[in-house]
Amino acid sequence: MSNQVVKQRKWLYPVLYAAFFVISMLPLYTDKPYPPQATQDVLISLLRVSTTPYKAYAPIFHVLTLLLVAWIGWRPASMGRVLAGYMGLNYLIIALAQTMGTTAQYGFVLHTGGMVLNAVLGLVWLLVAWRNELQTSFRSISWRHLLLLPLAVLVFWAPYAASGNGVRPDFNPLLLLVSPDYGLTFCFTTPIFLFLLILSYPRVNGLAYRITAFNGLLYGVLNLTHWFTPELRWMGFLHLPLLIMSAYALMLPRMWAKSDHVT
Repeated sequence: MSNQVVKQRKWLYPVLYAAFFVISMLPLYTDKPYPPQATQDVLISLLRVSTTPYKAYAPIFHVLTLLLVAWIGWRPASMGRVLAGYMGLNYLIIALAQTMGTTAQYGFVLHTGGMVLNAVLGLVWLLVAWRNELQTSFRSISWRHLLLLPLAVLVFWAPYAASGNGVRPDFNPLLLLVSPDYGLTFCFTTPIFLFLLILSYPRVNGLAYRITAFNGLLYGVLNLTHWFTPELRWMGFLHLPLLIMSAYALMLPRMWAKSDHVT
């Protein structure tokens, strides 16, 4: 990589990060007005209903992901473009499925920032697929990366059940195949994608990789607010994979550079 390209990217990333931060702050659209301090409540109300119509499709995402992982292990050279394309399509689905719904208290709600974010990520990863800028491989995996595997399994499983105004743990093993959160929500899908990208690093498109990790970190931090509500504390725990995986993904390029690898 030339010094000129490196300098351009060093300038570009902070600008993109700032842009995505602004996008995350875009106001919600609601049928009924709400005070600014109720924003978190509006989002929680939306998330309770947004993916409900699509629950029947949840097993598709679980099965397709397992097939992708198995295929990467078998024929890694041919799967980079497929994985990038799958990620792009999945983010576009999330942009439509998770970001809008009709709530009892606020009427129709549109999470504008979430829709824009997922749409942008979807298009970026489709471009990566078209340009074939992701090469997957499970060979020579660092043991440090494998320490993240339990976090990936946790979000793939999403072991919780709604209980009144909060959530409670639900370790039903059937959720490993039918949980509607994986594949239909950003916060439970992104850690899986990041885990696969970390295993493939550095043979990834740097820009797509970094903006995905940054947005994961951003929403991981924002969802720390769940810890302040006892009824939602378990949901806060289930968002730790997003926070930890994203932070690790953003640190990985520096760790790779310090280990004298060429990026």
